[in-house]
Amino acid sequence: MTPPADRVAATCEAIRGGDRRALARTITLLESSRDDLASEGQAILEALVPHTGRAVRVGVTGPPGVGKSSFIEALGLMLIEAGHRVAVLAIDPSSPVTGGSILGDKTRMERLARSEHAFIRPSPSGGTLGGVAQRTREVMLICEAAGYDVVIVETVGIGQSEVRVAGMVDFFLVLLQPGSGDELQGIKKGVLELADGLVVHKADGELARAAERSRAQFTGALALLRPLSAAWSPRVLCASAHTGAGIADVWTMIREQRAALDATGEAQQRRRDQARAWMWSLVDEGLQRAFRSHPKVSSRIESLEREVESLRTTPAHAARELLGAFLSR
Repeated sequence: MTPPADRVAATCEAIRGGDRRALARTITLLESSRDDLASEGQAILEALVPHTGRAVRVGVTGPPGVGKSSFIEALGLMLIEAGHRVAVLAIDPSSPVTGGSILGDKTRMERLARSEHAFIRPSPSGGTLGGVAQRTREVMLICEAAGYDVVIVETVGIGQSEVRVAGMVDFFLVLLQPGSGDELQGIKKGVLELADGLVVHKADGELARAAERSRAQFTGALALLRPLSAAWSPRVLCASAHTGAGIADVWTMIREQRAALDATGEAQQRRRDQARAWMWSLVDEGLQRAFRSHPKVSSRIESLEREVESLRTTPAHAARELLGAFLSR
């Protein structure tokens, strides 16, 4: 069902005019599981695409308890004071049991949420791996069309699967806890390899010295890795959302990385690579949906699952049966 063109046009005009309610409604449409609502969201997004792409996109990840929300709030407030408009896309983990999510980031960023120059959107991960929600890329574009010139994506957490956000942002920032070098063992190498910068957070009070030691240790660890970019070598900084120390330095680092990659054309190439990868991820998603809804497949899934569970057949044989049913004429 094609949504009314006049309604799509009116929504686009409202979003470009800074109407946060229209923005929130459109994001809800994009995230909807109903085909008619999702298709209206996609129609709005397609109309807004020419007005996207001009924001600085920053991904922030880190282990639980590192203070991602407080850091993002401090950074966001500093950016707003400097004249920027900031959108925060905060991803909360969905329960594997109920599918529900707390979506508590607006309460954790209370001061930032009160600013008329900020937009905070918590979204459930919905079981999507990579620390992001299924529609994070689309939501990012909608926010850019609404005039937010800095878009921050806060991931679920850190781990081998929490790196998908690196494939949709300009700067991938990893927050770390002050502590001993033992923490190096708990950080996945893949995360460090993808990071554009590291920040040892909570670097204040009694933890200031420990944070500086951690900064030196992580700087040494990065020296052993080959940088992703010939134009930029990741840095390690200390910062504190509590005192504000180092927050401005983080933004300076982000701007310097952007300038370095712009000068070589790498920033534009990275965006092109990300758009292509996004297209193929949507193709994969569509094929998965078509596969499961195929009549010959859906009628056999349950019985083949039971056979696999009871060891009457192998997963490989069951997969071949389902693929054969899908490909048969």
